[in-house]
Amino acid sequence: MTQRNQEGVPEEILEKIKRLREEIEYHNYRYYVLDSPVISDAEYDALMRELRELEAKYPQLITPDSPTQRVGFKPAEAFKEVSHREPMLSLDDAIEEQEVYEFDQRIKRFLNLSPDTPIEYTVEPKIDGVAVELVYEEGFLTVASTRGDGYVGEDVTNNIKTIKTIPLRLRKFEEDAPEIPRRIDIRGEVYLNIEEFKRINEERIQRKELPFANPRNAAAGSLRQLDPQITAQRKLDIFCYGIGYVEGHIFKTQWEVLQTLPKWGLKINPLVKLVPNIEEAIKYHHEIEKIRSTLPYEIDGVVIKVNDLSLWEKLGLKARSPRYALAYKFQPTQATTQLIEVVFQVGRTGAITPVAVLKPVKIGGVIVERATLHNEDFIKNLDIKIGDYVLVQRAGDVIPEIVMPIKDRRTGLEREIAFPTHCPICGTKLIKKQGEAIWRCPNRGCFAQGVRKIIHFASRNAMNIEGLGSRVAEELVEKGLVQNPADLYYLKLEDLMKLSGFAYKKAKNLYQAIQRSKKTSLSRFLYALGIRHVGEAMAQLLAQRFKTLEKILQATQGDLTSIPGVGPEAARSIVEFFKDEENQRMIQRLLQVGIAFEEEIVSEEKVSPVLKGLTFVFTGALKNFTREEAKELVIKLGGKVSDSVSKNTDYVVVGAEPGSKYQRALTLGVKTLSEEEFLKLLRDQGVPENLLKKEPSNLDKPLFTRSLF
Repeated sequence: MTQRNQEGVPEEILEKIKRLREEIEYHNYRYYVLDSPVISDAEYDALMRELRELEAKYPQLITPDSPTQRVGFKPAEAFKEVSHREPMLSLDDAIEEQEVYEFDQRIKRFLNLSPDTPIEYTVEPKIDGVAVELVYEEGFLTVASTRGDGYVGEDVTNNIKTIKTIPLRLRKFEEDAPEIPRRIDIRGEVYLNIEEFKRINEERIQRKELPFANPRNAAAGSLRQLDPQITAQRKLDIFCYGIGYVEGHIFKTQWEVLQTLPKWGLKINPLVKLVPNIEEAIKYHHEIEKIRSTLPYEIDGVVIKVNDLSLWEKLGLKARSPRYALAYKFQPTQATTQLIEVVFQVGRTGAITPVAVLKPVKIGGVIVERATLHNEDFIKNLDIKIGDYVLVQRAGDVIPEIVMPIKDRRTGLEREIAFPTHCPICGTKLIKKQGEAIWRCPNRGCFAQGVRKIIHFASRNAMNIEGLGSRVAEELVEKGLVQNPADLYYLKLEDLMKLSGFAYKKAKNLYQAIQRSKKTSLSRFLYALGIRHVGEAMAQLLAQRFKTLEKILQATQGDLTSIPGVGPEAARSIVEFFKDEENQRMIQRLLQVGIAFEEEIVSEEKVSPVLKGLTFVFTGALKNFTREEAKELVIKLGGKVSDSVSKNTDYVVVGAEPGSKYQRALTLGVKTLSEEEFLKLLRDQGVPENLLKKEPSNLDKPLFTRSLF
């Protein structure tokens, strides 16, 4: 029989609440004091939600020191304490759309309004950074502090002053700007853009230091440096989003606040918007989520606030959060899970890629079971071990990767990852060229390389041999029927009927598909050869410049580097490939069976008038196809592709985690397109839907479908 205490609460509930509070406080300490979290945001939010639900069910158990009654953790002792004139409260959060509608209905009930009465809201991206307060007195910045526990924060004035986007003195930059208040407390979010975050982490890894888990964590660590000179070296930025205590001016709406702050020299997010009702706020959330991966900074949702400030006072506060605002979060892009094993894949060029086998975890609505570990140096620098709990991210729907191990969760049973010295498939001793981070299998006859080469050669954007997938390629090599791509064209119908599940009709279909592929374009053929650094766009460039295979075979490195977009490394790889005697024999055999190149001119009728003559630049990872595939598509539709942004660029297509090209486009005023906008542009011009889809990643597939030995 369940024991109950004097308040009638089961003992197991008391224990569960106690455990949740202790666990949350520990993670608060890791996050706010040590700047070293050991769980993802999603897991933390789940713990807090569970505790809130239990306390809502048993309100008599709520205590003043419960994490639900606090915003954060106490300031670190190394910093002077600063009290906020008005509390800096955290926001309730929602993940599901229904929760947002319920937020709107709660407000209306509290204000005695009809459920159909629309309420005006402001909406803006929820920056994943560090909340701060800037106190301006008589226009001068006097104190800057972190949020801390919502009531007392840390004095980071000297560090804040190193952020160039924060004015040391407020001024009226526009004629209609109100007079500067005698005192105004500005609230904002300090953050690091993604490129700066990567730079800092690369430096930390080189110094054998643990990298920051995310840009927010890096921003917190940068802002809380005791030496302002260190902070100054990191390019922190800020978006101001509201006000606290004000003396000398009265604001009527949140929108007025957001429109006024820039007039005084304070930076706000350009994506802020005023919407007439909750439906439009939800629509805004969906729109921002679509372009999330194109932004140069991290966001984890949108913030919805009642616009009328007079209603703020009427709505008041709950325990430690306001009733007038809500954080409508996105699905998380990071999660913590356990690394179970590491397998080593062998690519078509012999590159050995370590792949982490993970305990399945849901990230961004997708179950992730594998993540890339890049190379041996990556594993060593992060000190990742088998059995580790690791932070995994899947930002922008690109291939999942491990961010860092959670070393505090180690039990001592973890095992070192032993990088192979010999090929895991053929047993050949691996080699690594000077200046490269990748180990390679040099055996041309390696089973794995042979399979990968055949798969690539037959793929849709190469020779397009329908019906020749990974399983068929594996069996062809395993049975000794094919050793390199040229062997495909010497197969007989009876050879194909030896394959598992192949009767006469299926064998005949594959045989005919192989024969049809003999008629192709020079660029497809070049791409199909699998030359290192030659993707589809590069193959297009080579075909357009040289026109014939003979001229390409004779090209020198100088000839190749004279082509815009062909670098010295790619040029060296191309020359070495065609000088290799084995490659020369393979190409000769392919030509002997009748490989013929059709003219590479796209008919005028098929060229999109929108793309013809326009120049595109791509930056960041795309979801629907690789950048090389996207470049080839633009070229096919009459457009041009460049690797650099200039005033002559018409569009910059921005994918996940864009690089400096995105910033360059903003500086020059070049029009940017999200991937969704780029796809819409193509769809509007009648591009077939099958050309707008990306093939699944090899990380989602086992190395081979059957045992090799």
